[in-house]
Amino acid sequence: MFHRIRRRRAEAEMAGILRKHAEFEARVIANQMPSHPAQPATAPEPPAESAPVVDDFLPPELRVPSHDQVEGRMMPWPWPVILGDEVVACTACERYRDWLIIATRGQVWLRCRAGHQQLEPRLDTAWFNRHSGPSDATHATFEDCLRHLGH
Repeated sequence: MFHRIRRRRAEAEMAGILRKHAEFEARVIANQMPSHPAQPATAPEPPAESAPVVDDFLPPELRVPSHDQVEGRMMPWPWPVILGDEVVACTACERYRDWLIIATRGQVWLRCRAGHQQLEPRLDTAWFNRHSGPSDATHATFEDCLRHLGH
């Protein structure tokens, strides 16, 4: 019962506030109305000389290539890759840590320190994107990237 009384009081207070606001708004509008009809507005004249066109895009040395300009991405992964309850090991040399993970053409490849590569179908590019950090360099060849990452 008390909640009804409180609700009615709140509604009455809100109605009073709205009424006062409408009266104030009407007074402001009445004071801003000009006493004579407005003159037709003329179009503003363009400036005598236009501003110089400036290329506001980044200089070429600071631009990052888009995903369609990059053949693939790599990241070092010094820990074991565990998928499900299984530790992934190299099929050729049985190493299970210190991977280089390569994402290219929608596939994820694992490369061990010895240089053996194997496709890992249980990983996808979404997994790679979640676990990789920002790119620190771009390289023209695969070998340059391997050298940069110490493989």
